[in-house]
Amino acid sequence: METAMEWTVNEVAERAGISGRTLRHYHRIGLLPPDRVGSNGYRYYGPDAVARLQRILLLRDTGMPLAEIASVLDAAETPAAEITALRSHLEQLAAERSAVDDRIAAVEHTLSMRSQGREPQMDVMLQGFNDGYETQVVEQWGREAFEASNRWWHGKSVGQQKEWKARTDALLARWRALQEEGHEPGSPDAREHAAAHLEWFAEIPGTPTHSGDATNSAAMVLGMADMYAENPDFHVTFGSEAAARFAADALRLHVQEHRLRMPTRSRLPS
Repeated sequence: METAMEWTVNEVAERAGISGRTLRHYHRIGLLPPDRVGSNGYRYYGPDAVARLQRILLLRDTGMPLAEIASVLDAAETPAAEITALRSHLEQLAAERSAVDDRIAAVEHTLSMRSQGREPQMDVMLQGFNDGYETQVVEQWGREAFEASNRWWHGKSVGQQKEWKARTDALLARWRALQEEGHEPGSPDAREHAAAHLEWFAEIPGTPTHSGDATNSAAMVLGMADMYAENPDFHVTFGSEAAARFAADALRLHVQEHRLRMPTRSRLPS
C-alpha cells in the first residue's frame, strides 16, 4: 500500500522558515494540530496540515491575530469568511496607518520646532482657540477681544470644536493647494478663497470683521497677512512658507479691492 507523505516538526519548520517552537505553539492553541503523534511523542504533519500552515502564515503576515485566523480557517464558508475578515483587517490597518501618519507628523513638527529653538505648537483642542497668541491679540485689539473669542471657543461642545477645527484645517490646506498648483494671488480661485478666509475671520467674536467694523477689519486682515508672511509659526500652520506668503498676498489684494465692502457677519455656521 502507498505510504502517506508526512513530515516531522523540524522538517515542516525548516521548509516554512519558522521555528519548531512556533509549530508546537500552534498545536497547543488548536490552530494547527498535527495529523498524528507517534509513540515516540513526535508530531507528524501531512499535506492538508501543510496547506493549512501556508494559509496561516499568509494571514499572519497581514498582521491578523491568531484567534481571528483560527476563526477564518475553521468557518464553514472558508473563502467568504476569509474575504470578510481580510476586508475588516484592511480597514483596521488603514486606521492604524492614519494614526501612525499623525504621530510621524507630530514628531516631525516637534523636531523642526526644537531644531529651530522654538516651542512646538499646541493643538487648538488642548490649548484653546487663541491662547498661544494672547499677547499679540491683547496688544493689538485689547483684552476684551481676547476674552470674547475665548468665551466663544470654550462655549462650544467638543463636537463643535472638532467641526470648526476640521473646516479651519481645510481652509489652510486649500491655500497650500492653490499655491502648489501655480495659481497667482490675484487669480479667480485665490480671490474666491480670500473671500472665504474673511468669512472665517467674521465667525470669531472679538474681531473687527465679526462686529462689522470695515476700517479696522481691513487693518486686522493686513496685520494677519503680515504675520502669515513673516512668522515661522504660521509657515508651519499653512504647511509651507510659500503657502503662507501666497495667502498673505491674496488677502492683501482682497483688502485693496474690497476695502469698503468688508463682510459684516459670517455666512458660515458657527
